[in-house]
Amino acid sequence: MSEGTRGQSHVVGVALLLGVAVVSMGALTASIGTVVEENAAEADAARVASDVDGALRPVEVTGPHRGRVSFARGELRTVERDLRVLDADGETVERVRVDGLVFEAGDRRVSWVAGALVRGAPGRARLQSPLPVTASDPGDDDGVLVVGAPRLNASGTATVSGRGGVETTFVTDVSHHRERLDRGEYAVAVETRTPEPWEAAFTERGASVDRRDLDGDGVESVVATFPGERATYLVVHDLSLEVRDG
Repeated sequence: MSEGTRGQSHVVGVALLLGVAVVSMGALTASIGTVVEENAAEADAARVASDVDGALRPVEVTGPHRGRVSFARGELRTVERDLRVLDADGETVERVRVDGLVFEAGDRRVSWVAGALVRGAPGRARLQSPLPVTASDPGDDDGVLVVGAPRLNASGTATVSGRGGVETTFVTDVSHHRERLDRGEYAVAVETRTPEPWEAAFTERGASVDRRDLDGDGVESVVATFPGERATYLVVHDLSLEVRDG
């Protein structure tokens, strides 16, 4: 092989190596970018979960309350959700439009519905706060079922989104109303896109659970039936939520 040919081969070899290096660096940069975005989304979800938990205190608070909710990027919106109390025949005795909040950043998701805070997308969500439902032992002759129904009662449908940092203030004015239902066997039905953690929590409280789309709107309810006749109370915690900028 002549010196000219060897020189050309050397140049081609170097060019190929540089090409491979550039491609590898591009792939590495893309991978790092993906990891950074995923970590940022996870941090936002954790921050929103903590902020919402502090800003919405339907049981502990009466009267005015406020809290700040912030995130770097993503979308926070209100959604329509119902809580129902059903009798032993499956008929609706009480219906409360509780509504809810959903935050999404990439594949990270946080929801707050009827006082329960849930982290994670459908199929892999987990409950981060107790359910607002208390039930005595089913064998208790003086059995009691208390159904808490935290109701956002937001002033309009709110959607807050951004990519450069978002800060909002949640302003609430909390009031409470308790209603005693006739003694009997009841079920609690809550609309949610993340049914699994609700089902697990209701089962731990001694209820049998199934899923039904009770109003045909495409959002199934987790229906938890508590066995035995009980003195039953429905407690509505009205938040009168207002979402303000900054």
